[in-house]
Amino acid sequence: MLLNLTVENFILIQNLELELSGGFTCISGETGAGKSILVGALGLILGLRADSQVLMDKSKKCIVEGTFTLDGYGLEDTFEASDLDYESVSIFRREINPLGKSRAFINDTPVNLTVMKEIGEKLLDIHSQNQTLDLNGAAFQLAMIDSYAGISSELKRYEILYKQYLVVQKQLAAYIEQEKKSNADREYFEFQLEELTKAELIPGEAEEFETELELLNHSEEIKVRLFSSLNLLDNEDNSILSRLSEARQTIEQASRYTGKLESINERISGCLIELKELTSELRNLSEHIQHDPDRIMFITQRLDLIYNLMQKHKVKEIEELIKLREQYASGISEIESIGDRIEKLTAELKSLEKDLAEVSQVLHEKRLKVFPGIVTEMEVLLNELGMPAAKFHIDNKVIDHYTATGKDKVSFMFAANKGSELKEVQKVASGGELSRLMLAIKSLVVKRSLLPTILFDEIDSGVSGEIAGKIGNIMRKMSANMQVVAITHLPQIAGKAHHHLLAYKEHGEVNTISNLRKLSDEERVNEIARMLSDETITDTARAAAKELMIN
Repeated sequence: MLLNLTVENFILIQNLELELSGGFTCISGETGAGKSILVGALGLILGLRADSQVLMDKSKKCIVEGTFTLDGYGLEDTFEASDLDYESVSIFRREINPLGKSRAFINDTPVNLTVMKEIGEKLLDIHSQNQTLDLNGAAFQLAMIDSYAGISSELKRYEILYKQYLVVQKQLAAYIEQEKKSNADREYFEFQLEELTKAELIPGEAEEFETELELLNHSEEIKVRLFSSLNLLDNEDNSILSRLSEARQTIEQASRYTGKLESINERISGCLIELKELTSELRNLSEHIQHDPDRIMFITQRLDLIYNLMQKHKVKEIEELIKLREQYASGISEIESIGDRIEKLTAELKSLEKDLAEVSQVLHEKRLKVFPGIVTEMEVLLNELGMPAAKFHIDNKVIDHYTATGKDKVSFMFAANKGSELKEVQKVASGGELSRLMLAIKSLVVKRSLLPTILFDEIDSGVSGEIAGKIGNIMRKMSANMQVVAITHLPQIAGKAHHHLLAYKEHGEVNTISNLRKLSDEERVNEIARMLSDETITDTARAAAKELMIN
């Protein structure tokens, strides 16, 4: 339960340190005294978001710190899952700086708001007038049933499956849509791939073909030039080779008489050998150069094909065409793989649907099982709350699709008076009846949820007199198993409390601040008398206040 609450620089609260006890505590005070500001401060240590607007002094940070006892509520695993050390007395702290930056701590360990909210929801339930209006919603009604049924583990299992189901369903839809769009792409890719594949492109072949075509187109001229060169070198009587050979012989003869000519003779011999080899190469080249019209046509057509493909695909190199060919092949492979993925996801979706069906059926059966108990207990509580003829019923329909909570759609049916037709709560319940209905539901749920603390924030709107006293009795009964705090304007409820806190304002020269303090027994009598008599405390009002406190 909540042992201590410290609030600094929050809206109208300058500095507040409040000790709370077990049992039933009420908080009263004039309108605007700051009772609901306390609810906002508690919301911070439960993980609610806030900004710099909550700062009373914009130059200082806001600090809200709550001390809770945790033993007996099974929170050890929750702490461990959040990588926190469990302590039987734990401190939750929230800080908001002037820039609106927020920091959260549990036992001085920094945590994010999600962790603080997850743990905080298991420590304290703040029930406000707005939540009473939520009673009209099917989602809220189902959540109340699930809390009563104690099926959190089954819901968690279902939630995991449902999230997986939505992810796979979304992926499958995306691939099916992609497959539809890809069919046209596939025809285009296949056409382009077939054309590029049929071309049998080889890196660098265009340059080689251009060189060869240049040779073939000028083959006659080249052969004439080669023939002329060969004649000069070797085929005429006055050829270079024959004259050089004569020169070598002459020098060789002269070298008999002087050794100085031997090196010259060797050099001439080397030139002669080189020219003979060159002549042989020219002759061989001349023999192999032939004017080949068929080859010219083939190369021309091949180059035309290559150039047309380059122009078509707006590239300059064969390597780029080859890269495009690979891309088209990859695109076709990717399109073909979409079908495999669709098949795999379809099978996965069917498996998830099977698991969802099984878990949702478990949820359905466990919900149905608690309906009679809820109805019986609700009618008993409504009788205690001044509606002896009230009838309560839970209508349930199984829908044909999965939702975040299963396939059950529930509706709370209510009739306040004898002989009245049962209708949906939101269509027949007045404001006061809604408050009593919600209180009855809460009292059922908290008995089973083992929640340490519940705070009722002025849920007594629309009720007064005897009914208010009955509401107070219910709250007091609830406090036997948990800590109950109620913010109220009704003396009949305040009189049932074990402890009484007063919210009040202090007006200074510069500003107005809100504060709370615990009332003594005598002060309680005066405060309840004030609530009974519209600010004027009379002896009659004091006597009535004591009577309320006795009963």
